[in-house]
Amino acid sequence: MYAVIRTGGKQYVVSPGEQLKLERTAHKDGAIEFSDVLAVSGGEGKFEKDLSGAKVTATVVAEGRGEKILVFKLKRKKQYKKMQGHRQNYVQVRINEIFVNGQALKG
Repeated sequence: MYAVIRTGGKQYVVSPGEQLKLERTAHKDGAIEFSDVLAVSGGEGKFEKDLSGAKVTATVVAEGRGEKILVFKLKRKKQYKKMQGHRQNYVQVRINEIFVNGQALKG
């Protein structure tokens, strides 16, 4: 069983018990609820038709910053060089449950 959620402009396939890193998201007391659910599958090849009220709950495991990415720009023969670094903030979450049609799917 799995669900497809949208957060931070990206889509993720999640299942209960799974851990993943997302862009930093606001949370209360270490709990996050994703209500933008695009698809839910309870079995192989079977998708739920009615997704009204579907949500995915998760627990925050850690917060941090990712690896540094270096951006280097160069224009040959113009004496132009520019080096810039970037570290993306993230929050690591553990998926607890997938709620759909009044029932909870747990791993």
